[in-house]
Amino acid sequence: MVMIQDQLDLIFKALSDGTRRTILRRIGPDEVPVKDLAEIFAMSQPAVSKHLRVLERAGLIIRRRAGRNNLCILSQEPVEAVERFLAKYKVFWQGRFEVLDRHLKEDEDDENES
Repeated sequence: MVMIQDQLDLIFKALSDGTRRTILRRIGPDEVPVKDLAEIFAMSQPAVSKHLRVLERAGLIIRRRAGRNNLCILSQEPVEAVERFLAKYKVFWQGRFEVLDRHLKEDEDDENES
């Protein structure tokens, strides 16, 4: 359980930065060269590489070398871990909303009877 929590901490930390979220959107489902990512930001390639290391440490991307190119691709595994984590809260909030909905309908019925 501790390992899962540590992974979630790394994932949420990585996702807390707008630049890293933009990088993930840019990578999408395809492999992208790191140099292409550096070109879309007003920052140096070493600065982009720092963001990529955070994403890689969180498991959100996989980097590999192909000749002279460093390539990045998204990893599905961490997204599934986050989905499992959030699923518990989704069930909780759905239940709370159902209770609220019943309460509001009861109030509405009471007002209509008056």
